[in-house]
Amino acid sequence: MVTYKYNSLEDFLVSKPLTVDSSIDDGWGALFPVKGIEVEATILFADITGFSARTKDLSSTETLIFVNNFFAWISAEALRGGFGIVDKYIGDEIMIVFSKDFGSTDPFVEAVQSARWMSENDAHNFSPHMGIASGVVTVGYVGTEIKYNCSVFGSPVALAARCAGVKPNIPKEKYYSSTIVFPSAEWGNRDFGEVFPPRVYKFPDGRTQEQEHGWEKLAPREVDLKNIGTIKIQEIINNRFHLPSQSAEDRAKESLNVLYKAGRYWPRVKYVSGKKD
Repeated sequence: MVTYKYNSLEDFLVSKPLTVDSSIDDGWGALFPVKGIEVEATILFADITGFSARTKDLSSTETLIFVNNFFAWISAEALRGGFGIVDKYIGDEIMIVFSKDFGSTDPFVEAVQSARWMSENDAHNFSPHMGIASGVVTVGYVGTEIKYNCSVFGSPVALAARCAGVKPNIPKEKYYSSTIVFPSAEWGNRDFGEVFPPRVYKFPDGRTQEQEHGWEKLAPREVDLKNIGTIKIQEIINNRFHLPSQSAEDRAKESLNVLYKAGRYWPRVKYVSGKKD
């Protein structure tokens, strides 16, 4: 069977038969559509650590550059060679969906490995928090005649977002750069070494060399998640850090300054070397 890669959730919706397709009265005589497809899927949420603190001294346009730099990098890492679909960008958060219906062989493993690449290639030290959850979701249209969007709905969405906000319970003397958190039941009997194999580098002469990674699977524990309740979670942390020669904040300021000097930025206030005057 030929497997196509979908570029968007809407591409998936228009190419498959719907599992629900009707309209419902809103109670005031107007109709709203209920159109979608139920699928088994894995949701991956990721956001920037300390976003508010890191952007408080940036101008609005510098913040736009900062966030888009994050999304450009994280989307490239999350989608490279896989079948994940970006659902939406929300502030400093990104939501990605994986499903066998989209082409994934193991949606959960693909989500975990996508999270791994995000952290291991975090060149500007965004240090994302990442949450994962799986289950039945509905890919459907939401909105009214004023505006429609295509998104994913279901309890796994909220659970993945809550998992992304969990902070690891580790000793103060231990450090980490990124976290991957999900309900512990999802791990099953998977082998950690198979899901997190060492990176293999190939030299021009054909020789290869393995390099150990810095990921560590912590012991499962119970946590209380807002509006969800108590669940047992599994945490995987990256003990290695990126030390960029230039911070993402400085890169945003420098980029805007380049645009200003090139005549591609027309501020509504006087602009001097990345600062409002």
